Amino acid sequence: MRSFTYERATSPEQAATAAAANPAARFIAGGTNLLDLMKLEIETPQHLLDVNGLGFDTLEATREGGLRIGALVRNTDLAAAPEVRRDYAVLSRALLSGASGQLRNKATTAGNLLQRTRCSYFYDTNQPCNKRRPGTGCSALGGMSRQQAVIGVSDACIASHPSDMAVAMQALDAAVETLNASGQTRTFPLAQLYKAPGDTPHLEYTLTPGELITAVILPKPAGGRHIYYKVRDRASYAFALISVAAVVQPDRTGRIALGGVAYKPWHDVAADALLPQGAAAVSARLLGDARPTAQNAFKLKLAERTLGLALAQASS
Repeated sequence: MRSFTYERATSPEQAATAAAANPAARFIAGGTNLLDLMKLEIETPQHLLDVNGLGFDTLEATREGGLRIGALVRNTDLAAAPEVRRDYAVLSRALLSGASGQLRNKATTAGNLLQRTRCSYFYDTNQPCNKRRPGTGCSALGGMSRQQAVIGVSDACIASHPSDMAVAMQALDAAVETLNASGQTRTFPLAQLYKAPGDTPHLEYTLTPGELITAVILPKPAGGRHIYYKVRDRASYAFALISVAAVVQPDRTGRIALGGVAYKPWHDVAADALLPQGAAAVSARLLGDARPTAQNAFKLKLAERTLGLALAQASS
């Protein structure tokens, strides 16, 4: 690990200003992903801004009847919160399937959303990777691609996003709240946080320099059945080949999001409208523009079958 300096942020505004002024700075909270990347010299920040003392660690009801989740709420606390288990059960189930208890105790809400891909070539510094070193190429395109994305990909990158929590939040129609270096706040749909890889897969988020995630906002509870299915190569804390987050009403209306298939949680309002028609119709709409490799084309059928299982449980 290379040397770096460390600072405890004293306020959200100070943290955002300091990060914007230093392009080599990174925010750190739980550090469950960042520290691993630093040890491997995949990320080499020169300055770490510790944001743990900024107070974004509470759950609060919103005026609209929803839930405001502080950016620093730990995954363990979020999954166990009575209001989450009661009103947003798909989120609790996704969190519990995502990591070990030790990791959940440290990992934060914002950090979970911003964790980087687990593509093996991204983690191997001896291999070309456009996400790690722009312009070097994408080793997964001609290599091992079983775990990689099948939709939203480009000729520069086919990496998939690893978060389980983000998939559930997308199914719940979550929004992200941020603060920038000028003291301005903004709130936008979760899907807008992530950039498509295109020719610049190293530019992963729509956040401006120094912009700090302060909370995730969930709308008023939708009711219905909340289901999270995750298909993986082993039962113990592996990343998803396919995951399905579903919030489905008795009349089969609702919202569906897929994980393990794209650079972000994958959702399409038009696919939601097809829920009464069944899994085949929903899957065809969600993955109609897929560009799988020979090694991960199985994900298309696997997604349809996992969707079918989720809808069958929703109707039971």
